[in-house]
Amino acid sequence: MDGYRSRLLSLGHTPGTVRGQLKLLGQLGRWMSCEGLDPSELDAARVEDFLAARRADGHLRVPGMRSFAALLEYLTDEHVIAPVDESPDNALDGLVGAYRDWLVSDRGLAPLTVLRYEKLTRRFLQERTGSSDGVGVEGLTGAHVSAFLLAECARLSVGAAKGRVTELRSLLRFLYLKGLTPVALATAVPPVAGWHDTGVPAGLTEVQRLLDSCDRTNPGGTRDLAILMLVARLGLRSAEVARLELGDIDWRAGEIVVRGKTRRHDRLPVPCDVGEALAAYLCQARPPTPIRQVFLARKAPMRAIRPDLVSDVTRRACDRAGLPRVGAHRLRHALATEMLRRGATLVEVSQVLRHRDLATTAIYAKVDLGTLRHVAQPWAGAEQ
Repeated sequence: MDGYRSRLLSLGHTPGTVRGQLKLLGQLGRWMSCEGLDPSELDAARVEDFLAARRADGHLRVPGMRSFAALLEYLTDEHVIAPVDESPDNALDGLVGAYRDWLVSDRGLAPLTVLRYEKLTRRFLQERTGSSDGVGVEGLTGAHVSAFLLAECARLSVGAAKGRVTELRSLLRFLYLKGLTPVALATAVPPVAGWHDTGVPAGLTEVQRLLDSCDRTNPGGTRDLAILMLVARLGLRSAEVARLELGDIDWRAGEIVVRGKTRRHDRLPVPCDVGEALAAYLCQARPPTPIRQVFLARKAPMRAIRPDLVSDVTRRACDRAGLPRVGAHRLRHALATEMLRRGATLVEVSQVLRHRDLATTAIYAKVDLGTLRHVAQPWAGAEQ
């Protein structure tokens, strides 16, 4: 009990929550004694039996399995119960696991991207359960690939359909590299029709109002301000903010290391206002913890933030400032637009946003109206 209490407190749970968890543990222990169960026999199935017994006894407020996740993890760490066997249940699980390892080790993709690719893989291969190898790869042809994509594209937008094409090409490339398909079926995936760069990147003109909306007198506002400053002043992506670690900040040099896409590491200078916001969060609002990521979730258990929380922070700031809701990526667009307005070149914008291809930055030429006026040709008959 004492060890479990200490674990819960170290995860950031409030004393009231800890008391509730220990009460649940006492109820579970009494039930196990009545059932003649040894502590080493406890697992998720036994917890489900306990919850079912509570419901059968007429208890109205019965918690769910999530309430016991920390307990099972703690007992596993203390070697009271055996760890859960995560070995593949079938050939498909083994193939998906190998594909996941390849995406991480060879491609260097982010965890959320890997999860998206994995979901597409399962759906695609499970539709071919009749194949002789049991994983849906035996006898796979370009016709199967096209039929699957046609069914997917019928219910998706153009942007989402392009994502499906990318995910499926990645899987087919992996199958060919591993010798599971005799031909490179990735070349059989048809592209999705759609004009490139037809829109104008939408910026945000009220960035300072967004920053001023953060309440710097409480820990949540201090953290949110530091997050928004990194996005609005340095153009970091949401995933890059979430990955930022304490060791990535070089205070003497005034630089941070940005962990970008495909394991790319870049160094960026830290402006004074960004450094002040970071220092205020680290000194005043960040709780002591061995977690190395800079930004932590406000609610227990104590953990590093997920990338999608950066956009949540941006949207909440928009609500406080009375502005239309936008995601964090809009602040990158606003930074690029402001840099161009102040005279920066597209190459300089590309270096700050860390684009690998200058063509990606070229879309911002559409909002550089001052320069466009110098190169625009006079319209025939305009003087008349």
